[in-house]
Amino acid sequence: MTAAGIAVVIPVLGDEVELARLLRLVRSQRPQEVVVVSGRADARVAALCREHGCTYIETAANLGAQLDAGARATSAPVLWFLHADAALPTDALRAIAAALESGAESGCFRFAFQGPPTWHKRLLAMLVALRVRCGGMVYGDQGVFVRRDAYRECEGFAAQPLFEEVRLVRRLRARRTFVVLPQALGVATRRWERDGWWRRTLHNRWLAIRFMLGARPEELAASYRRLLRSGRERKP
Repeated sequence: MTAAGIAVVIPVLGDEVELARLLRLVRSQRPQEVVVVSGRADARVAALCREHGCTYIETAANLGAQLDAGARATSAPVLWFLHADAALPTDALRAIAAALESGAESGCFRFAFQGPPTWHKRLLAMLVALRVRCGGMVYGDQGVFVRRDAYRECEGFAAQPLFEEVRLVRRLRARRTFVVLPQALGVATRRWERDGWWRRTLHNRWLAIRFMLGARPEELAASYRRLLRSGRERKP
């Protein structure tokens, strides 16, 4: 397995500035293909994709459906799913290829926040690592990768706007071939900085608890959007 056998799938809804930066980083690592899936018709994102030699497709604005459409749009044997605002390790594709050569079917990267280190960033990253080590959920911001055959056998992402990765990650981990790589994938801090570090963290955990208790993803996504709006209103 080499980077040439890996397709990168990036769902977007706008995100032109973040996407432009990410595409430069991804292309420098020479994957087989990059597929950008927009949740709306977006001429600027389409132009970025042409500039960087990426595949551009459109679907409804539903994160799970976007991710699955991207997976179906490529024939690469390995799929790597990224958020547009992720910061990549310089050896990310090589690390994925090495893990797969060692017997892994799927996995993700270590969680870390972008930007200068602070005590609250380190603490929250440690809590995420502890949660994952204890069997807790791995979310999409850790850059999930998976062999295509395992993705298909686990039925891929659920077509829902939030917690779309939960079914897939649970099934992948049940196969006992899921690994967490030591390299850190940088998670953007903009939502935490806008909403408040602890408010954003506690709200995320509350949404996860409600989902586990049976709340509908569409209802939870609406709650998530309300937090985003209230954060924008507080911003000076």
